[in-house]
Amino acid sequence: MSNVFKAYDIRGLVDDEITPDFAFRVGLSFARFLEQEREPGTIVIGQDMRPSSPGLADAFSAGATSNGMDVIRIGLASTDMLYFASGKLNAPGAMFTASHNPAEYNGIKLCKSGARPIGKESGLLAIERDVNEGSPIIFRSVGRETQRDLLEDYVSHLLSLVDVSDIRNLTIVIDAGNGMAGYTANPVFEKLNATVIPMYFELDGTFPNHEANPIDPKNVKALQKAVRKHGADIGLAFDGDADRCFLIDENGDIVNPSALTALIATRELAKYPKSKIIYNLISSRAVPEVVSESGGTAIRSRVGHSYIKKLMADNGAVFGGEHSGHFYFRDFWNADSGMLAALHAIAALGSQPKSLSNILKPYNRYFSSGEINSIVSDAPAILQKIESLYATKAGVTVDHLDGLTISAAGWWFNIRSSNTEPLLRLNAEAKTQARLNKVRDEVLALIH
Repeated sequence: MSNVFKAYDIRGLVDDEITPDFAFRVGLSFARFLEQEREPGTIVIGQDMRPSSPGLADAFSAGATSNGMDVIRIGLASTDMLYFASGKLNAPGAMFTASHNPAEYNGIKLCKSGARPIGKESGLLAIERDVNEGSPIIFRSVGRETQRDLLEDYVSHLLSLVDVSDIRNLTIVIDAGNGMAGYTANPVFEKLNATVIPMYFELDGTFPNHEANPIDPKNVKALQKAVRKHGADIGLAFDGDADRCFLIDENGDIVNPSALTALIATRELAKYPKSKIIYNLISSRAVPEVVSESGGTAIRSRVGHSYIKKLMADNGAVFGGEHSGHFYFRDFWNADSGMLAALHAIAALGSQPKSLSNILKPYNRYFSSGEINSIVSDAPAILQKIESLYATKAGVTVDHLDGLTISAAGWWFNIRSSNTEPLLRLNAEAKTQARLNKVRDEVLALIH
């Protein structure tokens, strides 16, 4: 079970780890957890396009209703559409998806009512414990399962949050990766003044064209080529459950998610002056700089949606962004939405004549390494060694908010252990490419 219950969700191999029996048991345990938390007595369930998702969702629903919970099935959905349903209906939710993972995986993302997150520290551990202990099933009056179509309501809500009514005509290439954006993008973009060129919109959980994981550069090569070929203004790449969005500019270059974080932050601060913005510690230094310059307050967070969402709720923040392409909005119940982030980029682009690369130029102030993963046998020992070597250097600061972060005037790097694999993840940034190369190579030499 420890391999299946992750830090923020449940995920594993179909048939070997994620089975209908397992999904039934999780549904039952989730219902018990919600009862203890005094949550509403109805669960919203959505599912992605993976072949195993309908059967797993059926089994989960049976487990939940056997404990007296009612269930609303919304059918095919992106993860942010499930969060919309949880917020609109004020009901806890379960989304059957393995996000960007390959076809042989599936999983469950859980939330409380109002799309409030459930992670290891906020309920997932209790659910795991209940599943593990296998306490006897006490059948009570069986809950009721109903169906509800919320796609139109979801689209209307997104378009109520971003004004795209008066944008110039744009050519937009969208790579849905055979994932759920192939279901949700058309009803959104057909309402825009845009020429949309779709790529891989056919829902196919076997991912025949490429993995639906746009954070890996190899998976956006076809999109980059299409943007250049069609002379498009912007390219959009969604992951499998469409809760993340990555941008390609008019030159076919990948947009750093930190630049999009900074752009959306300026838009939200224009709408809500002097507000708070959350950013994770892997984000570029440009993000807190831009937030401060725009009159806002930047708050640094650990990596992970449950931490970002909690900080947003605790601080009344209007927006949060992560280096991994997750973007969170107060007006969307503090949940993340790749489609909403895409609409912000399109609104900014379509409201004036400049190109996307020119709009983002003020936010690209530093050089970034991207995430570099290294297989290690003893991560704690390596982290201790690196900290001891850097901590005594003049002008260097050390913090442990999430892994090890070493900072100096013109550069910084962070090293974190993977939650699930024997990996160390390195991210570095510097004012110049030469300095970045030096820092990156020094740290990698120490890791290896």
